[in-house]
Amino acid sequence: MEVILRDHVENLGRRGDVVKVADGYARNYLLPRKLALPATPGNLKIVERQRKIADAREAAEKSGAEAIAVRLTRAELVLARRVGEHDALYGSVTAADIAGELEAQGFEIDKRKIQLAEPIKQLGEHSVPVKLHREVVAHVAVKVTRLEEAAEE
Repeated sequence: MEVILRDHVENLGRRGDVVKVADGYARNYLLPRKLALPATPGNLKIVERQRKIADAREAAEKSGAEAIAVRLTRAELVLARRVGEHDALYGSVTAADIAGELEAQGFEIDKRKIQLAEPIKQLGEHSVPVKLHREVVAHVAVKVTRLEEAAEE
């Protein structure tokens, strides 16, 4: 049976693809969960129209994310933290801290979009990736300084 995928299905295809699957798989899994439509000429026209609308929306979202990425790469965040002996931070700088500082500078970035592998636990400058869109990642310069140095400045 040939079906048109309405959503991305792992190991099968992407949205809008026409794929051939077993009748039982289509009848019992894909169609009841509204993951696919039967491949009829009418459904093909509907899906093609929806694909054009989705592509236009995707292009607009990507261009908006690229504009924000340009502004983000120019931004420099300075976070002051208490430091113990041997320049070890008492706490750490997390994605929530970075998101709060970005918000103070006028950016509305969700902390889940900030991709820290692990919290920053050292002084110095760090490049932090921020995933704004599926294809757009901006790198923000984060400088972690001593709390005493920030008070002097």
